[in-house]
Amino acid sequence: MRSLWAYAYEIVPPQRSSRLATIRTLLQDETAAARGGARTWSGRLVLERRATHILIVSDAPGRNYAINRRLEAELERLDAAFSVTEPLVVAGHAEGDRWLATYGGNGR
Repeated sequence: MRSLWAYAYEIVPPQRSSRLATIRTLLQDETAAARGGARTWSGRLVLERRATHILIVSDAPGRNYAINRRLEAELERLDAAFSVTEPLVVAGHAEGDRWLATYGGNGR
């Protein structure tokens, strides 16, 4: 069983949903590409009052991938200040525990 890794981008001040259409498309496209390539990768937008978050779960521990460069380039184009966490292993998954994460939203 492969380990899963999670990391997050935090954008402060928070961004309006309408400004994040390209980010949303990048996340959807990468999720679809991962499914087609038998990889695990999923990204979600979380819009909050104090910050906007991009949450990523992947089967790879690094952040030096094309999707990260595209996301960061778009955030820079938007002139959005952001920080990003280091990837952390998803507890329980590496030990073989079964869990199910679901999300039906689209970051709006």
